[in-house]
Amino acid sequence: MRTYVTGFLLLLSVSLHAQDTLRLTIRQADSIFLQHNLQLLAEKYQIDISKSQEIQDKLWANPTLGVEISAYNPSRGAFDVGRQGQKAITIQQLITRAGKRNKRVALDVESTRKTEFQFYDLIRTLKFELREIFFESYFLNQTIALYDTQIATLNTTVTAFDKEYNRKNISLKEVVRLKALLFQLTNDRADILFELTENQRDLKTLLNSENPVKSVVDSTDISRYQLKNYNLTLLRDRALQSRADLKVAQSETKQSELNYTLQKALAVPDVQIGGIYDQSSNYVSNYFGLNLSMDLPIFNRNQGNIKAAKSSISYYKTAETAKQASINNEVDAALQKVVVAEKAYKSVENHFTDQFELLSKGFYENFQKRNITLLEFIDFIETYNESIKEFNRLQADRIKVYEELNFVVGEELFN
Repeated sequence: MRTYVTGFLLLLSVSLHAQDTLRLTIRQADSIFLQHNLQLLAEKYQIDISKSQEIQDKLWANPTLGVEISAYNPSRGAFDVGRQGQKAITIQQLITRAGKRNKRVALDVESTRKTEFQFYDLIRTLKFELREIFFESYFLNQTIALYDTQIATLNTTVTAFDKEYNRKNISLKEVVRLKALLFQLTNDRADILFELTENQRDLKTLLNSENPVKSVVDSTDISRYQLKNYNLTLLRDRALQSRADLKVAQSETKQSELNYTLQKALAVPDVQIGGIYDQSSNYVSNYFGLNLSMDLPIFNRNQGNIKAAKSSISYYKTAETAKQASINNEVDAALQKVVVAEKAYKSVENHFTDQFELLSKGFYENFQKRNITLLEFIDFIETYNESIKEFNRLQADRIKVYEELNFVVGEELFN
């Protein structure tokens, strides 16, 4: 495994140096995405920020040091702080009660967990986008290859018909109609290239690459998308266990509960304890004393914040229940899409494409030999190209709905 990764990184390094197109399988694209996507790298810092808050709230409050000196003594002058003068020193320490510090830390820990779940949910969302664009680009390139072949062959045919027209063997109408077909194919190809250009923009952004990306797909990449033994109940259960956005909602509920306990603890006043040394201003010289202070919870017992925190629990529990219901509906809809797409794909997977391929062989040659009419030829080319284009789009849509099922379940179901 290490040899494979090293070899791949070496190949990637050479490609980047040469500014070549990156030819990537979906697994390689996933790996680069996880390592180099800038959104993911930025989101990781949010986790570090949350963990730093945990460290901060674990710390004890610093003691407070106070110094008082005599600024002016009428009989002895300014700054009379000597052995016969006056100075006082106090030190105080805040002692929190009712476990406030531990409750804050527990809330911070849960906040960090929420940030981590948000990070995993971002991975889930961006990976779905990456795979959708990756496979769509592959099938668009397949369609482009078809158009390239058709345009090259039709160019040869138009050139031959131009010669025949100059010899007065065919009419100008036939030549113009063929050129119109060539123009239509060229425009259709340009429209597909526009889609590919936008896909390239998104792929390069997702992979943080300056190089064009070429999707490499083999038959196993397509055949692994099968429902197998998955059913609606199983998929719903797995989604409720795996979905990171649901875990975010659950974490928000947990945070609201922890905040409620913290707000109740904040109603308990903290204690300031300290000591004092007074040189000359007290009833005895060189006085040492202890002091203790605390708020009296007569008016403010944190009632408003406690009530708000309690209401927040109900709010987030309701939102969590709504998220669960939404996930169940998403899984249901995604599964139905897979069934529809699979049925459509299997209906044309073999016979339809095989028949078209068989029919297309020798079609140009038969047309040049005048065994078929111009209208028959044009009708076939238009029908053939549109059918293959739609079949490629159907294959891309089929993989997309399977990946959507991965997305709504929150797991890799089709490895």
